[in-house]
Amino acid sequence: MDQSAIDALRNQPIAPQDMWIAGKPVQARDGATFDAISPIDGRPITRVPSGSAADMQAAVASARTAFEGGAWSNMAPAARKRILHRIADLIEQHALELAVLGVRDNGTEIGMAIKAEPGSAAATFRFYAECVDKIMGDVAPTDASVLALIHREAVGVVGAIVPWNFPLMIAAWKIAPALAVGNSVVLKPAEVASLSLLRLVALCHEAGLPDGVLNVVTGPGSVVGAALAESMEVDVLTFTGSGATGRRLLQASAASNLKPCYLELGGKSPNILFDDAPNLDQAIAVSAAAIFRNSGQVCVAGSRVLVQASIYDEVVEKLCQQAAAMRVGDPLDLATQAGAVSSEVQLSQNLAHVEAALAGGARLASGGARILEETGGYYMQPTVFADVTGDMKLAQEEVFGPVLGVMRFEDEAEAVALANQSIYGLAAGVWTGNLGRAHRMVKAIKAGVVHVNTYGGPDITVPLSGHKQSGNGSDKSIYALDKFSKLKTAWIQL
Repeated sequence: MDQSAIDALRNQPIAPQDMWIAGKPVQARDGATFDAISPIDGRPITRVPSGSAADMQAAVASARTAFEGGAWSNMAPAARKRILHRIADLIEQHALELAVLGVRDNGTEIGMAIKAEPGSAAATFRFYAECVDKIMGDVAPTDASVLALIHREAVGVVGAIVPWNFPLMIAAWKIAPALAVGNSVVLKPAEVASLSLLRLVALCHEAGLPDGVLNVVTGPGSVVGAALAESMEVDVLTFTGSGATGRRLLQASAASNLKPCYLELGGKSPNILFDDAPNLDQAIAVSAAAIFRNSGQVCVAGSRVLVQASIYDEVVEKLCQQAAAMRVGDPLDLATQAGAVSSEVQLSQNLAHVEAALAGGARLASGGARILEETGGYYMQPTVFADVTGDMKLAQEEVFGPVLGVMRFEDEAEAVALANQSIYGLAAGVWTGNLGRAHRMVKAIKAGVVHVNTYGGPDITVPLSGHKQSGNGSDKSIYALDKFSKLKTAWIQL
């Protein structure tokens, strides 16, 4: 990447945005808009339509019409495959533009954003493009007088609600497999991170996606998100975000048409360092990055580091050194290691968690304050709390910010107990040189992803599944196709 190219894109004005309904850019029916505020400096960078329930109903109707019309749902798989590859091509061609646009909107440091957003999204569309013509039915083993065929079909209209931390990556996890199977999609972005997704839908149409197959409605979740969840014409709902919102979506599903509702929710992921870790300094450096990159705004962030007692003091000291040395600042500077917190509201919530942790008896070992306030942006010191115990709020509640709680354990059994002492079960990490211990820990920890001697990095080939109150279903991998397809049996008497 070239810093001068980033700086040129940084300074480009962003035109007022449109939603996409029925293949056309449109404003909200009542003309309402809201400011997109950049967390880099706290200033508005453009205006975005603030949709209403009527806008969402129009988008769902468009998706239904497109699905029933068959231009996409009945398209030959090989033709759908070509269009999905074209989408990936266009994402790659516009990668830096998309990354900078997203960073201006949500504050992720550009070094992470370029890989995690357009880089990941393009790879996701390519993966599911290759799945399109390999989605097969089956023939059941029946009596010779019967032919039993099992067909796999698209579900119809998919509603997708995505968060602000990695909007392009997570939207691709949902849009690409849904489109691969032949569905139509209505996408609802987060209010504080809509811009890269509005650009994505334009690229999808440029690639040849038929009108109405992908619609995007922006606006408050309490209005347009609720309308999507309550719609009788949405066949499947998929969501990444908070547990509180996930519960409301389940209630809306029950009150409407009982649509399946797949949820990837919060996490309080344990990252466990044993005293036989093969390279302790590397484990500490990776553990710091696992919580402080993107200012801790990562669903699988290793926000609890569990450390064996014999190395506890050394690990705490070195984690504090890592936190203090991390360069926090302008997310569009290639030298920055951690960018901005996404919004003023999120920053306030992070600081409130710091105050609660102090009140609860945790020891503040490093950080804990807002910084760079003179920029107008939303920046926070990487923060380390030591002497955290399992009953503290900091050990139980997701902060979704650069706040790490360090906990002490004596042996393997206590490490497992502490790791599982949470309502969440999204991810975990284990650092050990003992192969038997590694396998025991993978089996014992209740989480959808367990890293061993690393943290982060699983690619599109493997699922991300929430256990316990971290959700249900799977994003990524071939298993995600199951959410967006249904089975039909043909029982034929010969």
